[in-house]
Amino acid sequence: MPKLTLKRRGLMAAAAAAAIAAAAPAAAQDTPKIGVVVKIGGIPWFNAMEAGIEERAQELGVEATMIGPTSADPALQVRAVEDLIAQGVDVIGVVPNDAAVLEPVLGRAMEQGIHVLTHESPDQQNVDWDFELASAQGFGEAYGRRLAELLGGEGKYAVFVGGLTVPLHNAWADAAIAYLEENHPEMEQVGDRYGVAEDVDASRRTALDLMRAHEDIGGFLAFGSQGPIGAARAVQERRREGEVKVLGPFSPGQGRSLVHDGVLSGGYMWNPKQAGEVFVTLGTMLARGEPIEAGMEIEGLGTIDPDVEGKDIIVDQLVEINETTVDDLAAMGL
Repeated sequence: MPKLTLKRRGLMAAAAAAAIAAAAPAAAQDTPKIGVVVKIGGIPWFNAMEAGIEERAQELGVEATMIGPTSADPALQVRAVEDLIAQGVDVIGVVPNDAAVLEPVLGRAMEQGIHVLTHESPDQQNVDWDFELASAQGFGEAYGRRLAELLGGEGKYAVFVGGLTVPLHNAWADAAIAYLEENHPEMEQVGDRYGVAEDVDASRRTALDLMRAHEDIGGFLAFGSQGPIGAARAVQERRREGEVKVLGPFSPGQGRSLVHDGVLSGGYMWNPKQAGEVFVTLGTMLARGEPIEAGMEIEGLGTIDPDVEGKDIIVDQLVEINETTVDDLAAMGL
C-alpha cells in the first residue's frame, strides 16, 4: 500500500473534522435538552412533577431538568429562564407565576430558536404550546358544585388563589364563583380573592384572620397547592373541623392526615407527575420537528384537539381526592 503524503494526510484530517462538525447538530437534535421552570421548588406538588420529568427523560433518552425557585416571585422565574437561554437548551418549559411578566423573556427564547411550553397558563403569549390536564371551566365548576353540596347551598365562603396574576388559578376561581352566583345566589363570597395559596403560612394566617372577622364563614376554596393545607391547619387550630369546609387541589401525601382528620374536605386534581412527563414528551416532539395535530394520540394527554390559534392543548383528566382515594394517590408519590 503506498504511503500517504503529509499534504494528503492533512486534507483527509480536515475532511474528517468537517464531517464530525456537520454531524454535530444532528446528534444534538437526537438528544434534546429540556429545562422546566416551576412556580416554587421543594413542595410536594412540584417534587412529583420533577419525578415525572426525570422518568420520562430517561425513557426517551433526552436530557431534562427542573428548576424550582426559592419563592413564588415572578422575577426568579425570569432569571431561571434567562439562565436556560444562556445554556442553549432546545426547549424551555414553565409553570408561570405571572404570565405577563414572562412574556418578554419567553419571546427572547423563541427568537433564539428555543421552543417554549407552558402549563397552568392557557392563552400564554410567546409559546409553542400551553397544555392543561383540566379545562378551567370544568375544574372551577366542579369545585363550586362541591362547595355548595358541603354547605347545603347557603353560607359564606372565601377564595384563595396562588397569586392575583396567575391566569389559571384566577380562571378556576372565576368559574367557581360564576357557578355559585348563578346556581346558589344565597351563598356569599367574603371579600375579594386572596393571593396566598402557594404559601402555606400565608394561607393559614389569612384563613385565621377571616375566621376572626367572619365567625359564620362556612368554607374556603383554595386554588393553589399550599392553600388548602394552610387553610385546613387554620381550621384545625380554631377547632372548627366539620364546621368550616376546605376544598382545593393539594398534594395527597401532604394533606392525607388532614383529610382523615376531617379538616380538609378534599378536592380535585390532575396528576403533577403526569404533567412532568407531558413536558418532556411534547418538548421532545418539538425539538425533533414532529408535528402536533388534532386527532393525535399523545402519551399523557390521550387524543388531542388543540386550539391552534390560542396555542392551547386542553384535556379533562380530573382525579377526585377524598378519604377513600387519598391514601392510594399518596402511595403513588403524589
